[in-house]
Amino acid sequence: MSVYLDHAATTPMLPEAIEAMVGELSVVGNPSSLHTAGRRARRVVEESREQLAQAVGASPSEVVFTSGGTEADNLAVKGTYRARRAADPRRRRVLVSAIEHHAVLDTAQALADDEGAEVVLLPVDAKGRVQPDAVRSLIEADPQSVALVSVMWANNEVGTLQPIAEIVEIAHRHGIPVHSDAVQAVGKVPVDFARSGLDLMSITGHKLGGPVGVGALVAVRGAELSPLVHGGGQERQVRSGTLDEPAIRSFAVAAALAVERLAGTRVRLTALREALVAGIRGHVPDVVVHGDPDPAGRLPGLVNLSFLGCDGDSLLYLLDAQGVECSTGSACQAGVPQPSHVLVAMGVPDAEVRSALRLSLGHTSTEADVAAVVEALPAAVDRARGAGAVAAASVAAR
Repeated sequence: MSVYLDHAATTPMLPEAIEAMVGELSVVGNPSSLHTAGRRARRVVEESREQLAQAVGASPSEVVFTSGGTEADNLAVKGTYRARRAADPRRRRVLVSAIEHHAVLDTAQALADDEGAEVVLLPVDAKGRVQPDAVRSLIEADPQSVALVSVMWANNEVGTLQPIAEIVEIAHRHGIPVHSDAVQAVGKVPVDFARSGLDLMSITGHKLGGPVGVGALVAVRGAELSPLVHGGGQERQVRSGTLDEPAIRSFAVAAALAVERLAGTRVRLTALREALVAGIRGHVPDVVVHGDPDPAGRLPGLVNLSFLGCDGDSLLYLLDAQGVECSTGSACQAGVPQPSHVLVAMGVPDAEVRSALRLSLGHTSTEADVAAVVEALPAAVDRARGAGAVAAASVAAR
């Protein structure tokens, strides 16, 4: 039996999204062409843009299609920084939370390495949440030097939701644009771009039941953005390239369904998560759960746990051998021998950081999946702890 509990990395495509994509794959047409086939493809793209915009509380004219969340983050951070810096050379500071996905953190660091940006990491509390007062203090120290602020909507490792509206209010007092990576949030918690006040927001298809390789940057019409890719001038002149019409159609269908089913999804995933944590605690009483203990302050189907005395990677492989698939953190960092920057930023002790696992539920998760994980974990933890004790004794004997 295979149990998939890594939906935060990617979730299976919805049947309706597959059907929509397959239906478009058999039809030819470049959305930029002026003939009949091209106009048909353009109509599909624009109808999909409207559908996606409605799902996230935006105007269709604010949706810029990209290849996914990483490109959207790059366009938001680099594009805003370059445009704002060109208009005012004083704007060198980029404020990003210390728990951002590497698509934001590494992009900001690239600006520091190559273009003279000053990256300022916004601290988080023990729950993994940015404090608005810290944002206010860092901005007010020198508001004219800030190019942009970027804080994710929901953290991908511990699930903590961020105070986006408060951060936006603080930044906007000084005319500073705010970007949020909402990749993990759409379809799991309410996301309304217009009501949030954000200037830019990144979303992607494969986290909500759509295909891999398509996403969008939602950007207000007045957003200052320099393009990263030049060519045909598609997508408001800020993202050139032939649009992947079948993927866009599938993405829009998946987003609409995920949002339509949101209320039921939250209830179901919250119940499954609670059963999962309770079951694990029943067998491994000393397990440590990270993030916000209040369900209202976190994603409904994600849990990050530390199993003291275990190596997280070893535990992952032991579970995988029993058919349970999970992760130690972000899939983009899988296989990289370094501790979770998210847990480190939260002040989690090193022993807990290195023994952490992320279990994330999604639309295909069932009570049977939860039961299988609860059954498999005790033996895996015992073996991992045994291996850890042997390794520690070996080191001590040297």
